[in-house]
Amino acid sequence: MLLLLPLAGSRPAPAPDNLAKIKLPAGFRISYFAQNVGGARSLALGPDGTVYVGTRGDKVYALPDRNKDGRADELVTVAAGLNEPNGVAVRNGALYVGEISRILRYDNIAARLKQKPKPVVVYDQLPDKEHHGWKYISFGPDGKLYVPVGAPCNVCLPEEPIFATINRMNPDGTGLETVAYGVRNSVGFDWSPVDKALWFTDNGRDMLGDDRPADELNRAPTPGLHFGFPYVFQGDILDPQFGRGKAVTTYTPPARKLGPHVAALGMKFYTGKMFPAAYRNQIFIPEHGSWNRSSKLGYRITLVRLDATGKKATSYETFASGWLQGQSSWGRPVALLVLPDGSLLVSDDQNDCVYRISYAG
Repeated sequence: MLLLLPLAGSRPAPAPDNLAKIKLPAGFRISYFAQNVGGARSLALGPDGTVYVGTRGDKVYALPDRNKDGRADELVTVAAGLNEPNGVAVRNGALYVGEISRILRYDNIAARLKQKPKPVVVYDQLPDKEHHGWKYISFGPDGKLYVPVGAPCNVCLPEEPIFATINRMNPDGTGLETVAYGVRNSVGFDWSPVDKALWFTDNGRDMLGDDRPADELNRAPTPGLHFGFPYVFQGDILDPQFGRGKAVTTYTPPARKLGPHVAALGMKFYTGKMFPAAYRNQIFIPEHGSWNRSSKLGYRITLVRLDATGKKATSYETFASGWLQGQSSWGRPVALLVLPDGSLLVSDDQNDCVYRISYAG
């Protein structure tokens, strides 16, 4: 088992024995790609192989792996003093960072990692509400930057139409438009390698009991669809307040119901070649874990399998588990990144690290 030694001047590393608690299918192994990455959240890959890490604190990190040995060489703080820079994306050598109310761009980032470069403000008109305000950002097949805006509440009728949506804009910040409505809080999306359709996770509302509603995996093949919030949850539960007089058939149902309150986050299609062929073009979902369910659920990575068309979800199963021991968690998976070698990175904002899952057969 490969373990990354603590970086110089950092706090002590978590006990390596924790990794032995992770259960994976036969042939898979997990190691530390990097440790002491405080509050590690969203992940993005630079053209030179550097991994960028967003947080819900104030920092953005870079993890270069120059010798390609599956372990980061060092932990570099790219930026500090930001407002929950959860979202990171890379395009044309520039690092884009999503704060709560604005999008920043750090040009030619690979050559300026340790210079704390001053960013260009791409867009600064997003709402400043902190409730579900952290952003997950990514560039789509159309070259546009996709940015969700979560609902500023558990459940409500938001005052501004941009809340509870997924939007896109040109890389320079112009042309903002909404592509999906009725999305309570999406902190993860990706595009099908088969037909380029947008898929995203969405967290269901709280305070309807332990077992409802389910979190959702949604498919948006065309712009303009409405996925139910705040009227309908999991495709078939009318909200007791806002769903009165509504019909569930008015809204787009989820492609797959997930576990209730599992906090499904940064989903990814597996597009690598390291894992067995049965995993290719399938969906991995990190489940951050329930926060107020009487019996905790999530704290794992699940796998949603699709049919041959890539349009229909056929099963939902656990792929990696062990971060939850009884009712105590030592880690919470957040986001995924498929590396060029086909291994899968997983961020963890409780264990302050990034794992690497590989397959040896």
